[in-house]
Amino acid sequence: MNEIEMMALLEEAEEMRSHAYAPYSRFAVGAALLCEDGSVYGGCNIENGSYGATVCAERTAFFKAVSEGAKDFKAIAITGAPKGEASASPCPPCGICRQVMAEFCDPKTFLIILRDGPDKPKTFTLGDLLPESFTL
Repeated sequence: MNEIEMMALLEEAEEMRSHAYAPYSRFAVGAALLCEDGSVYGGCNIENGSYGATVCAERTAFFKAVSEGAKDFKAIAITGAPKGEASASPCPPCGICRQVMAEFCDPKTFLIILRDGPDKPKTFTLGDLLPESFTL
């Protein structure tokens, strides 16, 4: 992926961030999951008063995609910041989300794209962020 494509995917994540339901943390996260066929599935964080029932933006995007039959993924863009503030610094996925990614993605090729300033992507492979994942 080139930088223009990465920034476009980050903008899709930012759009999803606007749908976040985060009344407790007030921290809105958006994700845009790119499939190998070019389709994109979005997700936002959805909090719950019973904190364990909260779901992250990344898992929302993955579960939406898988529930609709998609299983070949290329990259995910993630943006996050306190509600009402622009996302400008990296918002890496939590450990649970990294493990969900490991279930479906090649750790050597799947890209995780974060915002590193207003107009700059920061990329990692899944293997960079989860070097010793649990797999069967």
